[in-house]
Amino acid sequence: MSTMTGWWSRRSVAGKVELYTRWTFHGMAPVELLTLGGIPLSQGERNGPGPAAALGLVLWVLAHSVLCAVLASRALDHTTGRRERPVRLAVALATVTVVADLTILVLWTAGVLPDSSANGGVLVGTAIFTVGSLVLCLDRVRQMAYAVGAAALACALPVAALGHGVPEGLVALVAVLLGGGAYGAACGFSSWLLGVVQELERSRDLKARLAVAEERLRFGRDLHDVMGRNLSVIALKSELAVQLARRGRPESVDQMVEVQRIAQESQREVREVVRGYREADLRVELEGARSVLAAAGIACAVDAPALDAPALGLPAGVQSALGWVVRETTTNVLRHGDARRCAITLRRAADAVLLTVENDGAVRDGAGAPGRTGSGLAGLRERLGAVDGTLEAGFEDPHSFRVAARVPLPAPGETGTRQEKETVA
Repeated sequence: MSTMTGWWSRRSVAGKVELYTRWTFHGMAPVELLTLGGIPLSQGERNGPGPAAALGLVLWVLAHSVLCAVLASRALDHTTGRRERPVRLAVALATVTVVADLTILVLWTAGVLPDSSANGGVLVGTAIFTVGSLVLCLDRVRQMAYAVGAAALACALPVAALGHGVPEGLVALVAVLLGGGAYGAACGFSSWLLGVVQELERSRDLKARLAVAEERLRFGRDLHDVMGRNLSVIALKSELAVQLARRGRPESVDQMVEVQRIAQESQREVREVVRGYREADLRVELEGARSVLAAAGIACAVDAPALDAPALGLPAGVQSALGWVVRETTTNVLRHGDARRCAITLRRAADAVLLTVENDGAVRDGAGAPGRTGSGLAGLRERLGAVDGTLEAGFEDPHSFRVAARVPLPAPGETGTRQEKETVA
């Protein structure tokens, strides 16, 4: 079942909205053909036009539905930023519709198409569907209202002018205003909603990229602050040692000893910077997960009363390992599936601490699913193994993935984890 629905569940929210909107408007083509194309055929069986005239109306409805579907697809491409606004295609549709409607009216007046109900239904129906396609190409509500009014007048005035009477023209005017207004409003709202969702998706991606760039800048700034001064001192003292050595002065040895000391000190400081970058603070990671997921539009609930306890006393190695679990699982929630919520829970018992991260929107055949060995989860198991911890990951239901990390705590008389004891030994 997951394989059959994967083409849908693997899409982002914006992708789902776009796919739904596109196929909704693609479905309008057969709807127009069935509703409007059936009018001349059903009327023709009783007292309407002959077979040739009825077939001509059906062919016109078929061509019009195809044109509207093509214009709707191009207009949605413009909404999503893939194409320019299809102005020429919109003008072509409006022009062809007006010419075809005038032709129908002339044939109606000449008696070739005597059935007024069939003719009026085709005229009003094509005008309404034309309005919907044109509205998709517009951005402003005022322009959409002008399109509805122009379509109503273009349909009603020729009806009244070609001798079919003012009442018939008023009926066509009201029908296009009401039908075209309702259908145009639905089309305009769909286009606006698709644009908003696409913009939110772009904003979420931009926030993620900015977060990565900010972290890179922070690391680069810290590294520059540590190494900039020391490298300058090393360069100056090395140059001084060269000058002293050329003069045969014994002080050059002292200068090189100082260079060696500064280089070793720089190595130590760089290791501290890297260690601080690679170590994870549990409290910071929980707050970071909450803010990052919220920026991505994912509701994140963090339940960690144990972390707020004043006498928590978790060893530094345990906090670092659990912090890495939070960091890695948060990355997986963002990268895999299409989560809408995520729950992070931290509990401490007498002999162990348990951290669980559960999210919906997971995909069984995606990365990290059972049956596939991901490097992220493998790395977490290695980190937890250093503090005697264990990691369990799997699906709670077809679309809910749960990661549980359990780390035993030292007995009251003991201090430190296995890794810390080995380090001391």
